Amino acid sequence: MLARFAIAVISILVAADQAIGQTVRIGASNTGASNTPASAWHRAGEAPTPTSAPTPAAASSTETPRRPIARVSKGDGTLPNKHGQVWREYDISPYTARVTSTKRPEQALVDWILLETGYEVWHGEPLGVLSATRRKLRVYHTPKMQAVVANLVDRFVASEAETCTFSLRVVTLDHPNWRAKAQKLLRPVAVQTPGVSAWVLEKEDAAVLLSELGRRSDYRQHSSPHLWVNNGQSTVVSAMRTRNYVRGVTLRNDVWPGFKAESDQIDEGFALEFAPLLSVDRRMIDAVIKCNIDQVEKMVPVTLEIPTQAWPRQRTRIEVPQITHFRFHERFRWPTGQVLLVGMGMVALPVPVDASAKMLVPGIPLPLVNTAPLRADLLVFIEAKGKTAHVAPLSRTPRRQTAGYRGRF
Repeated sequence: MLARFAIAVISILVAADQAIGQTVRIGASNTGASNTPASAWHRAGEAPTPTSAPTPAAASSTETPRRPIARVSKGDGTLPNKHGQVWREYDISPYTARVTSTKRPEQALVDWILLETGYEVWHGEPLGVLSATRRKLRVYHTPKMQAVVANLVDRFVASEAETCTFSLRVVTLDHPNWRAKAQKLLRPVAVQTPGVSAWVLEKEDAAVLLSELGRRSDYRQHSSPHLWVNNGQSTVVSAMRTRNYVRGVTLRNDVWPGFKAESDQIDEGFALEFAPLLSVDRRMIDAVIKCNIDQVEKMVPVTLEIPTQAWPRQRTRIEVPQITHFRFHERFRWPTGQVLLVGMGMVALPVPVDASAKMLVPGIPLPLVNTAPLRADLLVFIEAKGKTAHVAPLSRTPRRQTAGYRGRF
């Protein structure tokens, strides 16, 4: 009896093992794996190795496309015009054909249109279309909006991308007390950015003001006085420098002393972007001014413990930069016969200066060194000089004319 019972149990186990192997082989054939039973992998202690895998293309071909959740229709094939929208195509080739400073001069027209009209009028009701190529500007909007676009296009095309000369001076002073004497010459202009002021003044008064500021010991000029800009395009005046520092470490057993320092860079300085657009009669200037200043106030040291077998008490130092940022972006409008003066306020010094340059007495130890972050009153003088022609800078005003306005200053 016992022998018969043992034989029956063995038969049941063999049959069950064969059934399991057959099940595994069927599943493997569907997935592209080998026909080796799973029990063989477990006995050998090895993982299954597929003989072939489905390619992404094959997998995507078998997948059914996802049914969209939102309701989508083809529409009636016409543009909605219940608000009286009309289609206009403007020929801008007389302008774009003469601009060689950028590959996409038509982008300037799109940017100025969006700046003048706002972004929301093209992305809501009524339906609007604004598209530009190198030869044509296509607009679909109401007649009122078409009039605004037509006026801007005329300002670009009328100039035929002529190159204009502008005097742009970036000046810093350690103290803003110059305003006490110059206030009689300045006429305020509305500014939206807190802490920033703007004025317009006559060219003769601007020459006097620059002459007086140039006599101060804290006067610094950070830009070339003359710029040549295509009407409507932008140019950038910048002064940047790169500072290297150790950002972190990576443990490495294959190098000495068991880690590798991770270096990084920070660009500090200033970048001033200027984009002018003249009116058709050349009497007014619209200009977009962007000013970005980045200053590394100091590097905060952090000591890390990196023990190794050879050096169990090994340490190294990394640095965390303490940075000050200043951002300014506004649009101004003023007569071409006057000078625009923008006072950014007491901001980070646009051009990096080492702390040693601020010592009271060179060579004296640290107690007399001014370690506080450097700040300065940043001034930007902008004057239109007309078409490309050599015009003497403002600071070269003859002394006889300067003396005539000295009492007013």
